[in-house]
Amino acid sequence: MQAKTGHISYLSCAPYTMIALSKRGALMNRSAPALLLAIACIAIASCGGEPETRGVILGETLPADVVKDKSARQTVVTGDGDSQILFGDLHVHTTFSPDAFIIAMPLQGGSGLHPPADACDFARYCSSLDFWSVNDHAEGITPRRWAETRESIRECNAASGDPANPDMVSFLGWEWSQVNTDPSRHYGHKNVIFMDTADANVPARAIAAPRKRLAQAPIGRALQLMMSLVDFENRQFYLGIQGYYDEIADTPVCEKGVHTRELPTQCLEIAEDPRELFTKLDQWGYDSIVIPHGNSWGMNTPASTTFDKQLNSEQHDADRQILFEIYSGHGNAEEYRKWRASVKEGDGGLFCPQPSDDYLPCCHRAGEIIRERCEQAGEGAAVCQSREFEARQNFVDAGNSGHATVPGQQVVDWLNCGTCPDCFNEPMDHRPGATAQYALAITGFEEGGKSLNFRFGFIGASDNHRGQSGTGYKEVKRKFMTETFGPTSASAIGSLIRERQDPLPYSEPLSADGVSLMNARNMERQNSFWLTGGLVATHSSGRDRVSIWNGLKRKEVYATSGDRILLWFDMINGEQRVPMGSEVSSAINPSFKVSALGAFKQKPGCPQHAIDGLGAQRVQSLCGGECYNPGDERYRLDRIEIVRIRSQLTADEDVGELIEDPWRSFSCDGDPSGCSAEFSDDEFTATGREAIYYARAIQETTAMINADNVRCEYDENGLCIKVEPCYGDYRTDSDDDCLAPEQQRAWSSPIFVTPQE
Repeated sequence: MQAKTGHISYLSCAPYTMIALSKRGALMNRSAPALLLAIACIAIASCGGEPETRGVILGETLPADVVKDKSARQTVVTGDGDSQILFGDLHVHTTFSPDAFIIAMPLQGGSGLHPPADACDFARYCSSLDFWSVNDHAEGITPRRWAETRESIRECNAASGDPANPDMVSFLGWEWSQVNTDPSRHYGHKNVIFMDTADANVPARAIAAPRKRLAQAPIGRALQLMMSLVDFENRQFYLGIQGYYDEIADTPVCEKGVHTRELPTQCLEIAEDPRELFTKLDQWGYDSIVIPHGNSWGMNTPASTTFDKQLNSEQHDADRQILFEIYSGHGNAEEYRKWRASVKEGDGGLFCPQPSDDYLPCCHRAGEIIRERCEQAGEGAAVCQSREFEARQNFVDAGNSGHATVPGQQVVDWLNCGTCPDCFNEPMDHRPGATAQYALAITGFEEGGKSLNFRFGFIGASDNHRGQSGTGYKEVKRKFMTETFGPTSASAIGSLIRERQDPLPYSEPLSADGVSLMNARNMERQNSFWLTGGLVATHSSGRDRVSIWNGLKRKEVYATSGDRILLWFDMINGEQRVPMGSEVSSAINPSFKVSALGAFKQKPGCPQHAIDGLGAQRVQSLCGGECYNPGDERYRLDRIEIVRIRSQLTADEDVGELIEDPWRSFSCDGDPSGCSAEFSDDEFTATGREAIYYARAIQETTAMINADNVRCEYDENGLCIKVEPCYGDYRTDSDDDCLAPEQQRAWSSPIFVTPQE
């Protein structure tokens, strides 16, 4: 696929081309005439150009019979209510996002630019969603890109037919992406979604978190030009990289301390922390939802991060921050564990903990790697032991870039460190203190006896960076449907982008300058953990925007790992039905009913309406030739699990003792009409404390991409001794989807029950 033209702000490419050629002698093997022609083409035809635009939406409104069939499949008469279930994705990036733009490079396995228009067509025709939102990183949303985003979302809605019964609803939003290496100042990422799309009813600017090197391209101009020579067909893309970042650099940062409505439109607005973000949203006054996500994903989250610092009246907005992304293409953020990747010392410093039966800290593994190298180099035991301890501490001190302290490290060196072997599709370097279960269990104790608790509903999402919403509809095409990223061949280009070192027998502390943008995170290892992503489902009275929004606001929503499982979870008090997401008080022991129905099995290829609507060529390029294409047979449900969580009564109460997972489990008999269970909590009134309940519906075993992440080989003691990573580059065959058996699932939003006084 040929990339679209990007904006180039510099004047002449030819000098940089000569620099690039002189740096890589391998390119000089070409004949001189061909080389001169390439230089001339780049210098004359490729320099300059226009910025990336929102693109053109090609798909039209879905046929009425297709929408009717979809609604019928998602409305099942169960006696648990007459609302239909709608599926969506509230976390979708286009190549307006800086990281999405970079991973779109064809030489790194990307498929070129995918602007907001592509995301609209994908959601309607490829994944067949009922609703979705655009959530590009705010730090890359210049005033021009924000205007283009708003217009594209309105165009997508205009193509949806009757607003009272549209084929799809598109929401407007952005991602506030806050990262800090200091756990006490790290608040993580949050998506901001708006009810309306009209210019008069949404903020004039996206609001970003502060980022160092915000406008700095991760690869230099010389390398951009080299890539344009190697991949001449897509030269416009590589030469447009600098222009993309120049547009950000040319946008001034808004003045601090000024009311957001009084700021000029043409500036980049910054919110330092959640408190400032919520304050600015209050100043705008528009109806919005804020959704924390990717919280336990260790690539961006410091090892000792917890949600405690956010549970106070300043850093939490109980009216807006009502949903929690429990599952995405970055992994599962549900499950709490007591182990930690690093531990605080008495003086506040961090040290490396010892491994346990169910967890190998990566800092400990760093020490093992260095000790093994040291012994192979013939050094004495005392020297090697000293280097081992030093390597552990260097890793801890380097935070999320710990891998960079081990010179010449390779993915295979780390075995299964940082993973949660008994978790479902966990992220790389799982952070238990930032999980959904931990967040629900903790209490924020403030002065004056006031206490706060999170009241999150659960959603799933893709967090896709290629304009591909809801990619979990099929477990196929790993290098197309996930964030898998890496050079397509063992060329000099690939080796230049990733810094290579010799495997030295000692650790090196991270220098003050740190590492390059492309190497600050262990992206090569992350490729073994990318998943297709999840979905949000909402019980809605209609397909229209207001009905969907109201379902989200009620928290009558649930998450899935990608399959469109149908799920109902209610508290039953006599004739009263209290749906998932509710907060209630009860003077009696509560009773519950949960019902679920497996997802439809998928047929290969795409339905005819997708081919008719997009054309065969675009279905192949945009959808990879695979769409949501349900048959008439459903997967069986294996079991239903209930999790019970008690909120902290004192700050020192052990969170691990408050989470009962699972608290109850009910086997399903394979009935194709679904699975149901009813139960009561006979201990509720006796304990006299709040209890939180949610349900997991777990499907029969099927294959999922990267479900076995680094694919460990275990010894007789259950220790991982060898791994077979799923690389993002040429080292893993392009046809290898790295499939492993796993059980797709759905998580209901919790029901929060307090004792009635």
